Amino acid sequence: MHHPLPGEPDSLKKLSDELRELAALFRERSVTLRDVMTVLGVRASALLCVILALPFCAPISIPGLSLPFGLAIATIALRFTLGLPPWLPRPLLDRKLPPRFFRAVLDGAGRFIGWIERRLKPRWLWLTHTRAQRRFHTLAILLSAVMLMLPIGGIPFTNTLPALAIVIGTLGMLERDGIAIAAAHGLLAATLVYFATFAAVGFKLVEQALRWLTG
Repeated sequence: MHHPLPGEPDSLKKLSDELRELAALFRERSVTLRDVMTVLGVRASALLCVILALPFCAPISIPGLSLPFGLAIATIALRFTLGLPPWLPRPLLDRKLPPRFFRAVLDGAGRFIGWIERRLKPRWLWLTHTRAQRRFHTLAILLSAVMLMLPIGGIPFTNTLPALAIVIGTLGMLERDGIAIAAAHGLLAATLVYFATFAAVGFKLVEQALRWLTG
């Protein structure tokens, strides 16, 4: 069976429909990433990237999950970039999602999901014409996932910006929407600038503190 990866064509059900089905199926019990990938079927790897990034696009309280979620997204994106089939290590596949996770995602990110679904359509197809181009775009998702994993969630938007890049970029590639893909690259660039700014300010503060202590 062929397993589409981020950026490969496939007829998509709406993401909101997928989430509603998952919310109904896993209504009250905890669920593992393995369960989710089994239910999602051939589009599991791409949609899993979107689903795991969505909570960080909305005010959903899921402390401690940016590292495992980011690692799962980064693993999927890296394997596609290298031309390898979808795969996750067993510890990630057996990672449990909180009970009613999908209902929380729907409640928290429902409007955002609907907004982006209404705007996605095939356009700027020259951006997704070749497999090499799609691998390059997936590299942006990989970098965004790495930034999502960084333990700096207390700073505003440090999770939100890379998560938006992952969601918009992955859905853009699935729908062959070059404008969405370009927007994802823009979000990645903005994230890099944002992180670099905080790093520069942090180094400056440390430098001033050391001068004060040693002066």
